[in-house]
Amino acid sequence: MSEVFKVAAVQAAPSFLNLAEGIQRVEAYIEEAASKGCKLVAFPETWLPGYPNHIWLGPVAWQMQFVGRYFDNSIEAGSEEDKAIAEAARRNNIQVSIGVSERDGGSLYISQWHYGEDGEIISRRRKLKPTHVERTVFGEGDGSDLAVKETSIGRVGQLSCWEHLQPLSKYAMYAQNEQIHCAAWPNFSLYRGMAYALGDAVNNAASMIYAVEGGCYVIAPCATVSKAQQEMLCQGDPEKEAMCQVGGGYTKIYAPDGQSIGSEIGETEEGLVIADIDLSMIPYAKAVADPAGHYAKKDATQLLIDRKKRDAVVEVGDLNVEAVFNQSLPEIEGNNEGTEGKQGASLFNKAKALVSGK
Repeated sequence: MSEVFKVAAVQAAPSFLNLAEGIQRVEAYIEEAASKGCKLVAFPETWLPGYPNHIWLGPVAWQMQFVGRYFDNSIEAGSEEDKAIAEAARRNNIQVSIGVSERDGGSLYISQWHYGEDGEIISRRRKLKPTHVERTVFGEGDGSDLAVKETSIGRVGQLSCWEHLQPLSKYAMYAQNEQIHCAAWPNFSLYRGMAYALGDAVNNAASMIYAVEGGCYVIAPCATVSKAQQEMLCQGDPEKEAMCQVGGGYTKIYAPDGQSIGSEIGETEEGLVIADIDLSMIPYAKAVADPAGHYAKKDATQLLIDRKKRDAVVEVGDLNVEAVFNQSLPEIEGNNEGTEGKQGASLFNKAKALVSGK
């Protein structure tokens, strides 16, 4: 049975360091995608308030001019801006996947938020490991962020940028029978002609291979760098302009066989890349290769994953202290033979009783 519907990927320069204007443009693209009959629209990585290209362009002291503004224009969950995106999704009856710089307390995270067509949050995830100098700006996610969600249009998952070069993270997603994947990319303008791995050829190949390996559709929105953004970042420095060129938009949508099926727009153009996807084609791809199913070699290789949400602070009352001690005791006894081992185990048991109140 055919299950055909339209999806859209946004290709546009962000309203860099201007969250209010960015929200207005998000609403406009949501409305445009819905007016063209799309059931899902996906935005690039950290499109609110824009990818921090400055971290690749100069020393830390020079970057400080952007740090405060970037923090202030990052978005908080539950904020009025968050509610505006949710309302736009509800008003237009369309699902939205958007890449944001998420502000949580004093920290920032590379996040993807997924809104249902009813405006309710389907998921909020964080990039597990920011790439290279991104780690000077953003914190990390955890295993709970490797999730595929059942929705009204199919099973939808999300990853950001070079998470598509992390084999184990990808495998964790494939194993959840993902049907539609939102691959958020920043722009492919950085270091053009200097670092081939940062360009469109390698990174679009990563999205294409994800589609083939996962047997799923991949929506891969990619931002551009506008002239205004380049001027703000490079400040007339020819060396910086060479490292952060105007354009860099190479948005694609891939079918499970690896074909590029989306409409085409130029690398400096802004707009929507739209494609029809048919979920009934997925079983044909999976019949040939289902890497976490019939094509897996479980007796040879397996993935170990911890999906628990991790917090920096855990209240003692929330811990199962006795279970923690019981898990550690055999190791202590095994590593300490004879009298010393018995004395260590005895002290350990006394500590367990003291902490657990028994």
